[in-house]
Amino acid sequence: MLNITPETDNQTAKIHQVVTDAFGQIQEAELVDKIRNSPNFIPELSLVALENGDVLGHILFSRIVIETPKKIPALALAPLAVTPIHQRQGIGTQLVQVGLSRCRELNHSIVVVVGDPRYYRRFGFQKASQFGLHSSLPIPDEAFMVLELKPSALMNLNGNVCYPAYFNEV
Repeated sequence: MLNITPETDNQTAKIHQVVTDAFGQIQEAELVDKIRNSPNFIPELSLVALENGDVLGHILFSRIVIETPKKIPALALAPLAVTPIHQRQGIGTQLVQVGLSRCRELNHSIVVVVGDPRYYRRFGFQKASQFGLHSSLPIPDEAFMVLELKPSALMNLNGNVCYPAYFNEV
């Protein structure tokens, strides 16, 4: 049975391995480590999918800012990873659903993600450019998406989503 909980200190090495295996490279795992050691880290939003105590997947939401005439707080969903042998079994879907639910419980308003539109649309993500949002990273328009966790959070919001510098290394 799958259990989704916030990560614990003794799971960081396993999370690093899961993320590395899922992406086939180390950059995303290093991103998780950098976020974890930054002021943008929210421990309650670094979630692991556990089965019999084994970490099968991980999702991380961290603080970012949308620069408009004001600085609007938002969250970046990055990365989402499931061990290759456990992919396509609904683990990633459960991580996203539980993660978004926790984001709402913690009173966050906006989540941005860079990823496959076919995957993220089913959770309600839409192209960010439709809302006048652009990324500080060089990202294809269709892969840069946003989700409104609170009604009207994106209304009249035009601006630049500013990712911390460590995102440039992925």
